[in-house]
Amino acid sequence: MKELKFIEGNGILVKKVKCNFRVMGKKFGKQMKAVADAVSKLTQDEIAKLEEEGKLAVMIPEEVVIDLEDVEVISEDIPGWLVANEGAVTVALEVEISEELKNEGMAREIINRVQNMRKDKGLEITDRISIAIAPNQETDAAIGAFGDYIKTQVLADNIKIEDNDGEEIDFDDFKVKIQISKL
Repeated sequence: MKELKFIEGNGILVKKVKCNFRVMGKKFGKQMKAVADAVSKLTQDEIAKLEEEGKLAVMIPEEVVIDLEDVEVISEDIPGWLVANEGAVTVALEVEISEELKNEGMAREIINRVQNMRKDKGLEITDRISIAIAPNQETDAAIGAFGDYIKTQVLADNIKIEDNDGEEIDFDDFKVKIQISKL
């Protein structure tokens, strides 16, 4: 599924805070170990408050104030997602490809290859065609799921999965013979 969701707050991401020891060491001296321990135990709500207000008071056992400039707030990787943040904006992109998206991508590749073949054969933009594609697991699945879409895009009356004497077309990981005929 292709969609974009805007989410306010920190509901989807897990964030961590990492101390800048050079800066914080000068600021906290002998307390640095206790401060680092407290920082490593910050909750998601406390991290959000630190980002929002620019500072956060923690107990070590006495109260000390950590400034946002003293630390680096990082988003943890989420399996199957790419995460990046810039200031207060975080973007998470789901990178796992579903079978449906894989088939749609392959259908678009088939369309691209067939359109190039039409152009190379000098066919007019309005010419109707018939397509034969040699059997292949990846193209077969895409044609099964998106055959009507492919036909509409390339002006094909039919698309058949069958052995043919067409042109061997290179897809990234495999080659398939495709034959187009003007109707």
